[in-house]
Order: sequence, then structure tokens, then C-alpha cells
Amino acid sequence: MKPGIHPPYEPVVFRDKAGGFAFLTRSTLTSEKTVEWEDGHTYPVVDVEISSASHPFYTGTARVLDTAGRVERFEKRYGTRAGAPGTAG
Repeated sequence: MKPGIHPPYEPVVFRDKAGGFAFLTRSTLTSEKTVEWEDGHTYPVVDVEISSASHPFYTGTARVLDTAGRVERFEKRYGTRAGAPGTAG
């Protein structure tokens, strides 16, 4: 890498407050907030909205929407478009 043009690449803790999960990695992100990690060192901490610990796809708590009949209910409520493919009108 060319010296002097890249931001520092240092250890940072990413913390998902919703999931109660944190992990230490290296990043160019930084923060004024710090946290003492398990190894006794203090690192900058970046709070994130969602991570694999709280995302429904990874936790298996994703809700499946019932989509059966949505088109039929829409057509029943508002009718079908005249001249649209598949319609008699």
C-alpha cells in the first residue's frame, strides 16, 4: 500500500446492542467511545443497529407472510384492468 494515503487499520469492537453481541476485529472505522475487552485492553467501540446475532434471517425468527390470495383480494376489491393480458375485458 502507498504510505500516507490510507486510514489506519486498527482493532475495533463492533457491538450490537439489540442482540447483546460484540466482536473484536480490525477496521478503518473508529469512535470516541471505548470499551474494555476480555483481554484487558481498551478498544474503540462502534455500535451497530443489527448484526448476525439479531437479524431475523440468521436467528431463524423470520416471519413468513401469507401471500396466498393477495392478488385475488386486490382484484376483488378494485377489479381488473380492462385489456390487461389474461383478463376478459
